[in-house]
Amino acid sequence: MAASGALSTFRLPPLPTIREIIKLFRLQAVKQLSQNFLLDLRLTDKIVRKAGNLTNAYVYEVGPGPGGITRSILNASVAELLVVEKDSRFIPGLQMLSDAAPGKLRIVHGDVLTFKIEKAFPESLKRQWEDDPPNVHIIGNLPFSVSTPLIIRWLENVSQRDGPFAYGRTQMTLTFQKEVAERLTASTGSKQRSRLSVMAQYLCSVQHVFTIPGRAFVPKPEVDVGVVHFTPLTQPRIQQPFKLVEKVVQNVFQFRRKYCHRGLGMLFPEAQRLESTGKLLQWADVDPTLRPRQLTISHFRSLCDVYRKMCDEDPNLFAYNFREESKKNKSKKQEKRE
Repeated sequence: MAASGALSTFRLPPLPTIREIIKLFRLQAVKQLSQNFLLDLRLTDKIVRKAGNLTNAYVYEVGPGPGGITRSILNASVAELLVVEKDSRFIPGLQMLSDAAPGKLRIVHGDVLTFKIEKAFPESLKRQWEDDPPNVHIIGNLPFSVSTPLIIRWLENVSQRDGPFAYGRTQMTLTFQKEVAERLTASTGSKQRSRLSVMAQYLCSVQHVFTIPGRAFVPKPEVDVGVVHFTPLTQPRIQQPFKLVEKVVQNVFQFRRKYCHRGLGMLFPEAQRLESTGKLLQWADVDPTLRPRQLTISHFRSLCDVYRKMCDEDPNLFAYNFREESKKNKSKKQEKRE
């Protein structure tokens, strides 16, 4: 029993502080990569606490940088921590942490957008989707430039139950610009309600767990930072393919200040736009004069279900893209002028 007791109270041995590591390896945040380091270990500990109980968990950290959150995760008695870091400047500092925590920290020098996490952890961790979430967690202080494309990628993985969600309903605890965090968690009717709100909330329970002031980061970003926790739902609130939901939601929100029928009309070619939009709204029982932010997830579910039926009846409809259409029309007009 002594051995397991020793494991559960693992603490990193004394190490240079994150500030010292930054000096030692002459690390600087690269503005073009929207990098901001979090150096206050009380805050990195708090992020890790918000992820839940990590005892004996397998954790995937994205964008560890100089290793602030990495230290807090290692101090949370995890079974294993896998970090994926694209920027080679950070690898030596992370290696110091790995040497201090033998067998606990695995470092991959690679890109989180292409890394195959579904092969990284033991098969035995996999759970049925309906079961409690697996003992696998994703944690990350993401560069602002990748945070939105990455969360959209992961939401698509949730819908397909692959990637990090091949293990089951893997939980995520991630940082975003405060404005993005507010969009992800915005309720129906609120000013921040957006495409991101609907895409995240139809698939996950989403909580904005706390806000970190920008001054806690080096260099100080111009915005505060929100920490958001995601738990995939056992059943998505819209039972349609991700790309179809995404298309409907994107079209609705592209005219944020107009009535919802304006954006929905863009799902249809011009010749049938008026008639098809009318049918879609009527069959989905949605008031055409609601603004995009007033639409509930139930409204979107009805719209997606009806749009799916319309696509099934007209195989060319889903491929229709009004932006491509307007580009073609512009070039035709240009040709006529020439």
